[in-house]
Amino acid sequence: MPLMVEDAMKLLCSLSEARKMKAAVKHAGRGALVTGAVAFVGGLVGGPPGLAVGGAVGGLLGAWMTSGQFKPVPQILMELPPAEQEKLLSQVTAIVRHLEWTDAVQLTMLVMGSEALQERLLALLVGYVTKELQAEVQYGD
Repeated sequence: MPLMVEDAMKLLCSLSEARKMKAAVKHAGRGALVTGAVAFVGGLVGGPPGLAVGGAVGGLLGAWMTSGQFKPVPQILMELPPAEQEKLLSQVTAIVRHLEWTDAVQLTMLVMGSEALQERLLALLVGYVTKELQAEVQYGD
């Protein structure tokens, strides 16, 4: 049976839910902008000492901002644009094409019963999230 986008997303969501995967997209550019802006304002207000204090405060604020807000990977997958979901579909299809299944539930059960398939799909998912989305992956609560 050909694999549909919805089935592939359900499979990846089930797998990432079972592993309690979360991801945080890092906003390094935004953190650098905040750091520079606070240092600039500190320099305007307090001269050289204000620049030092502004740089320190801005650096802390920028670091806090870039620490990332973790979102569940299933939520991230469902929010992907259709073109990105299609890209994942082709990669998932390459992994599960040898399986015989009739619906997404049966496919998920087959994958969850095979540690090797789970590992291959997890590697695909982690690689996609870290490379394409430039996010940090975390497991568990």
